[in-house]
Amino acid sequence: MARIAVIGAGTGAMAAAARLAVAGNKVTVYERSASYGGSVGRHEHEGFVFDTGPGLLHLPAVQRDLFVKTGKESLEQCVTLTQVDPAGRHLFADGTAVSLPNASRAGVASALDAALGAGAGERWTGFLERARDAWDRSRRPLLEEPLRADHQVLGRDPYPALKQRRLLRTRQAATVAEIGAWELADARLAALLDGYALSYGLDPRTAPASAALLPYMEQTFGSWYVLGGMRELARAVYERCVARRVEFVFGAEVVRVVEKDGRAAGVELTGGEVAEADRVVLGVRPHAGLVPGGQVWGADDVPVRAGSVPGRFVVLLSLRGAREADAVHRTVVHSADGAAEQEAVFGGRVAAHPTVTVLRPDDPATRPDEAHEAVTLTATVAPQGPVDWTDPAVRQRFADALVERAGAAVPGLRERILHTEIRTPAETEAETGAEGGAVPPPALAGAQGAYLHPGNLTRLPGLYLAGGWSHPGGGLAHAGMSGTLVAGLVVEGDGFRGSR
Repeated sequence: MARIAVIGAGTGAMAAAARLAVAGNKVTVYERSASYGGSVGRHEHEGFVFDTGPGLLHLPAVQRDLFVKTGKESLEQCVTLTQVDPAGRHLFADGTAVSLPNASRAGVASALDAALGAGAGERWTGFLERARDAWDRSRRPLLEEPLRADHQVLGRDPYPALKQRRLLRTRQAATVAEIGAWELADARLAALLDGYALSYGLDPRTAPASAALLPYMEQTFGSWYVLGGMRELARAVYERCVARRVEFVFGAEVVRVVEKDGRAAGVELTGGEVAEADRVVLGVRPHAGLVPGGQVWGADDVPVRAGSVPGRFVVLLSLRGAREADAVHRTVVHSADGAAEQEAVFGGRVAAHPTVTVLRPDDPATRPDEAHEAVTLTATVAPQGPVDWTDPAVRQRFADALVERAGAAVPGLRERILHTEIRTPAETEAETGAEGGAVPPPALAGAQGAYLHPGNLTRLPGLYLAGGWSHPGGGLAHAGMSGTLVAGLVVEGDGFRGSR
């Protein structure tokens, strides 16, 4: 029985902990905050309940596999999953609106044709077909295997962009923005695609064309909500860990990974206490000060991503008045000036016309009674640092801008507000320790590997990386995959190549 120390209680780290405990290891999780879940948080106020992190689940097969492999009760026996249908309503700057059905390629095409004009559905369907090709080409090495030593093969973009003939030259889309401009050929379809990238913290102007995998995954495998809020999923994973006798130590900040004889040998906590371990799983954003000699990079030489990564600005609204019967769970109000928004978010400024995602779950557990409603507004923003999100005036102005824009999705919104709670990257940084309150994006192939994350193996034997800041990146599904990969590497050795 090996002693394993896990740093952080995010969902990816807990997924690794549960699998390692089932394999017969003694696992202890050290979490700096008072609770589990990492970014999958919850806020409660006078009978209103809100998710403060992800609001929907995509690719639920990852979570289902975790529960199958770690106990007798399935995921559906531990939480109640419901498909969100329509998957989302989109409001564009020209006033056009379209509701897209959940996991129905034909239904999406029909809806786009009806709302945007004949041919829109065919162009979007053709794009998704090419995205499926990219998925088939990159799925296993990008998502289901530890990052290979020859990870440079993932530097090539798997998206089969259409060849655009222009006079004496041929061009092909290399970025999300170029797909929108050259292949989709409609400003609203381009905004739809840009919105997917932006919601994952990716700049459409520079994100490789392989980011087409993101809308492909959502529209193929569906969007799901957990009754009671997404925090219920984190609770279920935590309880599965406890059932497998994983020990949790909360309020325990790890300041250093202990090295002995050239291997990870435990963790040092604030105050100097050392907990010995045979292996250490780092489930938080790796940084040089945490690991002896700065050996936080993967053995495959993918460095920790440098530079600013966006965060999330969230407004939690307690509303008087019942949710109307035909309300949509998720509405995206697209920016009137997407280029200016992207320039601001990725240039370290506050966007004047942000894209706003409005979540209105039809869930009695989120409201005190049927005469009230809990609504969450979210926008991707520059991180804490470039923008001072602790400034009350900056916070309030941006929150007011989100409420104003969200009024297009919620009738009479401003007049219905009983209470407002504002959460910014500053709160994310304080609660999770993520620098700048950044939210890790998923890994992508292409761009010479610039969008890959450090591999799960590190240069320090016995130290592994799990969670959104390691391969294969951020998001509930990706973080869960990282936990699977780390458990495989620990149990089966460095030669583990993923489950088949």
